[in-house]
Amino acid sequence: MFQMLKRAVPLALAVAIAAPALSAPAAAQSPTPVKIGIGFGIGFLPMFVADDQKLVEKQAKAAGLDVAASYQRFSGSSAMQDAILSGSVDMGVYGVAAMLIAWDKARGSSQQIFGIAGVNSSPLVLITNKPEVKSLADFAPTDKIAMPALVSPQMYALQMISEKAFGAGQQDKLKPQVVALPHPESLNAMLSGSTEVKAYFSTPPFTQIALGGGKAHVVTTSEAAFDGRSSFLVLGATKRWLDANPKMPAVMVAALTEASDFIRKEPRKAAEIYLKVEPSKLLDLDKVEALLKAMPDDFGVAVYGVKATGDFMHRLNVIKTAPASFKDVFLAPIQGTASN
Repeated sequence: MFQMLKRAVPLALAVAIAAPALSAPAAAQSPTPVKIGIGFGIGFLPMFVADDQKLVEKQAKAAGLDVAASYQRFSGSSAMQDAILSGSVDMGVYGVAAMLIAWDKARGSSQQIFGIAGVNSSPLVLITNKPEVKSLADFAPTDKIAMPALVSPQMYALQMISEKAFGAGQQDKLKPQVVALPHPESLNAMLSGSTEVKAYFSTPPFTQIALGGGKAHVVTTSEAAFDGRSSFLVLGATKRWLDANPKMPAVMVAALTEASDFIRKEPRKAAEIYLKVEPSKLLDLDKVEALLKAMPDDFGVAVYGVKATGDFMHRLNVIKTAPASFKDVFLAPIQGTASN
């Protein structure tokens, strides 16, 4: 009996030790967090849809990855770029010009930023509350022009249009009049009529809100700068993060493609998602749905105007190296698209 007990004790001990190990595989590992920076406005709708429909998680799973995407909001390209470079977000959606600065400044380092995909190419619209202003030349020196940041897509569009309007070397003629304000504040400041802000370089849906009230009109758009379509928002990340997550660019392209298709095919559902993220007293579901139906080609992963922006910035010595093509800046998953 004593010998049997001696044999039984080690056996029981072995079973007790093995039990946790046997149960360990059953405990699922936590998904890898993926932090994405976004901003304000309907241009970011593909990201709102991706969040609502869990499209990043879906496409990551198809690629053999287990991720959990989270979204953090910033106002303006400067704040977004700082967040990406500091690592507080892994990827961010912001303007081409700011991305080109980081792409050029940190060339060859782990902090160099590369583009992953386009997000939105809605025209940027310069609107004013001054009836007499019909062109850039009509602005008085005291008239302030609001936009979200001094390195926003709006700023470079304004500079490019200024050069065309006022002549070579005059790209900064209106720059001293620019003030950086978040979109809602820019809109309110201009519409109130009681501030020095007399114009606002807007994006949807703020453009539609401003024009819908009858107190403002269009002066010009970004299409005048680029002679056609240009990317308003693109998705980018540092080389360090991209090297550590080589499958994620294709995952994000697939997720954004699905989100853009959803917006085109289900504009009312997409409008519901938008209003859930950005409730509005001025836009109801019908108005947002109508807006989305009017801009079916504004969402997609192709990018536009990257080389034109780079050439302009290089000529002004903002960047040292101009990209020979968008392919120098954006990764392989979108290089087969009709981008430029």
